[in-house]
Amino acid sequence: MATGHIPSYVTQADGSDFLLTFMFIFTVLVIVLIGVGYFTLHSIPEKLAHESNHPQFQLVGILALLALFTHNGLFWVAAVLVAGFQFPDVAAPLRAIADAIRSLGTERSEGPAPVQPTDHTAQQEQ
Repeated sequence: MATGHIPSYVTQADGSDFLLTFMFIFTVLVIVLIGVGYFTLHSIPEKLAHESNHPQFQLVGILALLALFTHNGLFWVAAVLVAGFQFPDVAAPLRAIADAIRSLGTERSEGPAPVQPTDHTAQQEQ
């Protein structure tokens, strides 16, 4: 009769402990879920850079790995900033100016150029 009033978390006579088993499984699941969340959080900058086909994709990946291994949040913030913003291409206007100047130079010299006879062509005419 006394065993009917014992709470369920008390160890049974056969040695099975429901509370210990439940807490073991719960602890393992919580640790795995925290690990998955941690790795998912650190992969956010790489996913952002990959989706936008970012030119500095490798830099974002390196910064994310540094943040993962050093536990330094500054690297992760830098990776998110690099992945989130496209840096302006400073060289493109300079290349356009250079191409325009180059095309102006070829337009002026398109006329017939005078042919200078060389010694070889002079000998063939004789």
